[in-house]
Amino acid sequence: MILAANIVSQTSVPTPGYWVHNLDPMLVHFPAGWPLDGLRWYGLAYVAGFIVAGILLNRYYKFGKSPIDPERQSILMTALVVGVLAGARLGYVFGYMLPRNPGILLEDPAVIFRVNEGGMASHGGMLGVWLALIWFSRKYKTPFWGLMDITATLAPAGFFFGRLANFVNSELWGRETTVPWGVIFRAHNGPVEMFLLPRHPSQLYEAALEGLLLLAWTQWRFWRSNLKQGRLFGEAISIYALVRIFGEIFREPDAGVSLVLGLSRGQFYSLFILLLGVAVIIRTRGRAPSPQAAQN
Repeated sequence: MILAANIVSQTSVPTPGYWVHNLDPMLVHFPAGWPLDGLRWYGLAYVAGFIVAGILLNRYYKFGKSPIDPERQSILMTALVVGVLAGARLGYVFGYMLPRNPGILLEDPAVIFRVNEGGMASHGGMLGVWLALIWFSRKYKTPFWGLMDITATLAPAGFFFGRLANFVNSELWGRETTVPWGVIFRAHNGPVEMFLLPRHPSQLYEAALEGLLLLAWTQWRFWRSNLKQGRLFGEAISIYALVRIFGEIFREPDAGVSLVLGLSRGQFYSLFILLLGVAVIIRTRGRAPSPQAAQN
């Protein structure tokens, strides 16, 4: 497809008046022959998300909003890193790669570990995080639902940086559009005709909705509200599911992955997240406020 992109750029003229995406997905290029080709913005997005999460955790403890001391914060962050990376990769393999090629794991089992080739799914990352929190809660006798509330305030920063990296990578493009802010994505993958038409910068929409909006909501609720344990988690994943379903209206469905009941895979999986969020909110009606919230 690199060749196809070059041919298009030489023989066809993109729709005039629109910005043509020409961002480099690499921050630094390494010399030929090195194990890695360079530092990618996508990888740095994960690092940035974890750094912000660590800063917030430390601040919560400092102001009495979290029982997790600095020593256990590092353990929790390690568990979250493993949960996010493993869950997101497995979520992509089973939720997106297998529907395209059901026999891929038999043909090439090592594909699971080739994260350098791209492919991470946020829904899988959520599941990985939840499993990590179950382990941490049991090992360190930390209230599970209070832990879920705290973690729900950390995730939006990761969503924000991740979606920005998707935009830089020229991936997960939007549908065709005539809005003035449409972008002509010129990438190394995708159908040839996509290089000519303006599309919604859906990655930026999702960065604003899944990232900034959700971050603002969770921070406001966490610091200013006396919530019952689990309530903030339920609200956060419900809002995430709703904005994900809405944002995918502007996003081109994944190539080679069939729709489910007329919904994209992202929208379909988000329905289950929404149902879980609503169930948790209903369940918290009879639960006492968290000890940390009651102290403030």
